[in-house]
Amino acid sequence: MPDVRWLPVPEGLEGERVDAALARLFGLSRTKAAQLAGEGAARVDGAPVGKSDRVRAGSMLEVTLPQAGPPPGLEVVAEPVPGMRIVHDDDDLVVVDKPIGVAAHPSVGWSGPTVVGGLAAAGYRIATSGASERQGIVSRLDVGTSGLMVVAKSEYAYSMLKRAFRDRTVDKTYHALVQGLPDPVVGTIDAPIGRHPGFDYKYAVMKSGKHAVTHYEVIEAFGSASLVEVHLETGRTHQIRVHFAALRHPCVGDPLYGADPRLAARLGLERQWLHAVGLGFEHPGTGHYVSFTSTYPADLHEALDRLQHHP
Repeated sequence: MPDVRWLPVPEGLEGERVDAALARLFGLSRTKAAQLAGEGAARVDGAPVGKSDRVRAGSMLEVTLPQAGPPPGLEVVAEPVPGMRIVHDDDDLVVVDKPIGVAAHPSVGWSGPTVVGGLAAAGYRIATSGASERQGIVSRLDVGTSGLMVVAKSEYAYSMLKRAFRDRTVDKTYHALVQGLPDPVVGTIDAPIGRHPGFDYKYAVMKSGKHAVTHYEVIEAFGSASLVEVHLETGRTHQIRVHFAALRHPCVGDPLYGADPRLAARLGLERQWLHAVGLGFEHPGTGHYVSFTSTYPADLHEALDRLQHHP
């Protein structure tokens, strides 16, 4: 059966083309979004629209995704992932620097590249339990978030790393560019996160949500935004994006959570400014603590340069 998903168009996407809005809101590749719109799978307020039509804030954008087969039949497609860098590789695990537009693993409705598929194409052999399409995945990054991910290659490493993430002994460091200046400049956000009651693919701070804790420190403040270092104590879906949006300081370039599209346009951003810069944990094979770092990709670096020259 087809998979129908819908979300209201946020103010940040006012006037965007349908295909661009589909890509931003539902995590689709721009090519897939244009294809779906061209096939009549997109509607705005119940009326069919074409890929080049424009969306209005507050309208309900709906997309019908073809069912990619039953969940047990999800397949890993061995496909090279341009821009995905291998940071570390040994018998137990591989650490990758994931570019944007890449999912951690296959899922229903996602037709773009994946970390698992990229590793398979590069000849990596992942032998772990769990769902076949999620081989070795112990944590994930959003499609629109770049940076470091660790993938287990052996069953022992898979078990130990899953336990480490569950027990919160993994050090996860992110840099985010958020609108305005958080007050205080060093703080902790302790607020439960759950799936938004009305909308697919969106999360919110909710009393009924799961425990979520984010620690942050402002690195540099500009006129319109601040660069912050973030350490996650928990790992909820969209945690950084949701927590800073709840403080009214959304990640720059994140219209789903209320970011100002004018600032993103001025900085040349087409996605949220959020990057996983550091990852540290006890190596499951050696028992020694290991840590890895990642530099900003070109689009985030360029946006920061523009902000520094014209705050």
